[in-house]
Amino acid sequence: MQVKKKLKLFFEIKFFMTEILSKQASSILLAKEENLLNWIDILQKLKRTFGSDIYESWIKNVNLKKEFNHYVVLSVPTRFVRDWIVSRYADKILDVIKTFKKSIQRLEFSIEETQEKSDSNIFSKKSTITSIENSFLNYNRFSPNNRFDNFIVGESNELAYTAARKVCVQSAHYNPLFIYSPVGMGKTHLLNAIGLEVGNTKKAMFISAEKFMYHFIRSIKKNEMVKFKDFFRAANIFIIDDIQFVNGKEAMQEEFFHTFNALIEKGSQIVISSDRPPSNLDRIQERIRSRMSGGLVIDIQPPDLELRIKILKSKFQEIKVNFRENYDLSDEVFKFLATEVTSSIREMVGALNRILAFSKINTKSPNIYECKKILKDFINSNNKQINVELIQNLVASHFNLNIQELLSPRRSRSLARPRQIAMYLAKQHTTNSLPDIGRKFSNRDHTTVIHAVKK
Repeated sequence: MQVKKKLKLFFEIKFFMTEILSKQASSILLAKEENLLNWIDILQKLKRTFGSDIYESWIKNVNLKKEFNHYVVLSVPTRFVRDWIVSRYADKILDVIKTFKKSIQRLEFSIEETQEKSDSNIFSKKSTITSIENSFLNYNRFSPNNRFDNFIVGESNELAYTAARKVCVQSAHYNPLFIYSPVGMGKTHLLNAIGLEVGNTKKAMFISAEKFMYHFIRSIKKNEMVKFKDFFRAANIFIIDDIQFVNGKEAMQEEFFHTFNALIEKGSQIVISSDRPPSNLDRIQERIRSRMSGGLVIDIQPPDLELRIKILKSKFQEIKVNFRENYDLSDEVFKFLATEVTSSIREMVGALNRILAFSKINTKSPNIYECKKILKDFINSNNKQINVELIQNLVASHFNLNIQELLSPRRSRSLARPRQIAMYLAKQHTTNSLPDIGRKFSNRDHTTVIHAVKK
């Protein structure tokens, strides 16, 4: 009897323990199920945290590969992307993940190429020329029409012209050479002329900021950043046009900063153009502005009436030679064009082309009355162009100041009052928002603009 009782008790205890273990196991599994991270939800929060630009450029292609109790493994497409995220965004990414699972203490990264990338690597192995190397001809193919000998020099652009000629003879004398002016004043002409002058003896590279950005993004996607760096740092003279277009693009600014430093260290000449001085470049890293200001900064002022007439006559002679035209324009017509179209040289030449088209069709030189009819919309639109930069120049000129003084942080009455007037006029006569106006006045806060308008 005792043996039977013991056996019965043994089986009851075994059954009871089995039930407990089964319940514990199921609760553990359920807990694990509940604690599994939903990566789609995390990506949505990362997008809100970092903003669309950074998310689309860097975070979008990050995936959750493995999840453990105290850390997660994230997959990224390239080593460059991994290094970039680790150095800049890893802490914030970890903070976001911890809001979903508090036990996560660290991140690990795994580099995994996508199928599309693997296919592109197979293709690149078949070709010995990469997309960057293949496009090198695009960056030393200069326009033969923009030379030093057909650049019309006057008081407004003489200093920029002289400095451009100087860097062709003695590289790194002014380094960098930074030329700025409103659109259509001849910056690109001078940059192109530098490339033409030195192209036969040195490795000169001429690229716009927009194309630099295009190849930067393309190199990241194709995992060709080493080739990108080597390619753009090989130039003896590196010429980049319209640098203002890198504003707000943090990743590209980072690469441009390192390219700039590498070129300076090897003794290469850097030439930069922009539509504003370095101090006025919005959303550009301070260290980049500082380096661009460390060389020679020169502005090209709008040409006076005499220079505009000389430019028009020079362009007209070029057209006559190239297209074998046999008609002439009177001095009165040249003066009319130079007086009425003053916003930019490019628009002035465009107006000249319209007059020449009329002359060719009607086989005669138009009089002033006919010129007014031909350029009616041209002149009206030209007269309406008012922007913050124009207002700043007019106010600075009226108070006998230069632009640097008007935009400086100094608060003396002789500077503060003209600055407030310029802000008020910018609010009244442009469509710029208050923060935009503040940024154009050396990144001042919009509340400063509000105070100026009230004052």
